[in-house]
Amino acid sequence: MRHSKVVVRFAPSPTGFLHLGGARTALFNYLFAKKNNGQFILRIEDTDLVRSKKEFEQDIKDSLEWLGLKWDKIFYQSQRKEIYRKFLEQLLEEGKAFYCNHQKRAADDGFSGPHFCSLRDKCGEKPRFNDRFIIRFKTPRGRDIVFNDIIRGRITVNTETLGDFAIARSLKEPLYNFAAMIDDWQMKISHIIRGEDHISNTPKQILLYEAFKVEKLPLYAHLPLILGKDYSKMSKRHGDTALHIYKQKGFLPEAIINFLVFLGWNPKNDREIFSLQELEREFILKDVQKKGAIFNLDKLLWFNRNYIRKKNLEELIDLTRESFVKEYGSKFDLAFLARVIEIERERANTIVDIVKNSHYLFRVPHYSRDLLLWKEMDFNDVKRALLYAKELINKLSNTESDNRDKLKEVFLREAGIFDGDRGRLLWPLRVALSGLKTSASPFEIVYVLGKDESLSRIDKALAILIT
Repeated sequence: MRHSKVVVRFAPSPTGFLHLGGARTALFNYLFAKKNNGQFILRIEDTDLVRSKKEFEQDIKDSLEWLGLKWDKIFYQSQRKEIYRKFLEQLLEEGKAFYCNHQKRAADDGFSGPHFCSLRDKCGEKPRFNDRFIIRFKTPRGRDIVFNDIIRGRITVNTETLGDFAIARSLKEPLYNFAAMIDDWQMKISHIIRGEDHISNTPKQILLYEAFKVEKLPLYAHLPLILGKDYSKMSKRHGDTALHIYKQKGFLPEAIINFLVFLGWNPKNDREIFSLQELEREFILKDVQKKGAIFNLDKLLWFNRNYIRKKNLEELIDLTRESFVKEYGSKFDLAFLARVIEIERERANTIVDIVKNSHYLFRVPHYSRDLLLWKEMDFNDVKRALLYAKELINKLSNTESDNRDKLKEVFLREAGIFDGDRGRLLWPLRVALSGLKTSASPFEIVYVLGKDESLSRIDKALAILIT
């Protein structure tokens, strides 16, 4: 039997910051729900009281909200312990689970592997031993558990590979497979979309469904792992793994969404840029690939550059203003800031780059006079170029100095006339204005700084030449 309504869940444990892989799982669940007019549930699996932290829970919620993945309902496993206890007691009473003091197979008989416990036929008996006990599920022997994965097709697992698996440390301490299955059942989850590392949990959860005689089992879809360029599972050695770090580094949520969806999903065409709203319409779960998805930071930067350039100036001012004030103080107006962003956005990979790369526009640069030299030029040539540039800027009308395109036209024309090599004029001028080997072009810097500040910096460069 199949569920009449699509209900999916993202079920993170608040034992660490939200990982990129977790964010992708949340995204795929969210998109599948939206595509099918379904419900997206956030379930905080916080039964591990020692490792679960409020700061991690808040990070998960903040990160999802930042990405625009709004959940319809939220649940906390820590608030559902009485529900788990009731169903644990039911299994014990029905002889489908039992108490066991064999915490590890090695401690039981020195052999590693599936543990079919010698106490499995004593179901329902309360433990009489002093050792700490656990509760195990009495796994049927010699059965094939078969399920059809939406992404991977038919998967078969024999119960001999499972053993009598643990489902709780005590009546008050359910373990993952049991708590997750009870919640999925009670919350009427129709599709379980999660990472491929959970494939081994699926047959255990199916057995639990059968034990409770549940007719409507969820459908399963196991997503490919995210891999580094060396094809090993992504870890910190491949780059940052926590989502909030990318936010701190100036990545846009739109870029993260666009990047994450391509870590496994294929739209069946050459299109690469999708808004979240477009993905809600276009995403098809069965088009997710089986093989691992390679994390490529260069591709993420490409997406981010693309979205930075698509933003209007007002949006970028809102995104950067606080950082500009923190970095350079508040002695600048919005018109100046808009021009700074206008010229720096084209060279920026991230929002942080816009702020950091703009330092020469806020502070008078310091540099050695040798930096002013271009190819075969000497200092007399530099002086002549700067004086020519000074005269050129002095002649600019207010209309010309306020028009970026007009400035470009004037400077390129004059640079072509001067000594027959544009670099002989533009290089010394750009260094005089920025103090850098690489920066925005000189006409863009004049556009931002204005005539007076530009002339002042040229005078300082001329002073450097005679020191």
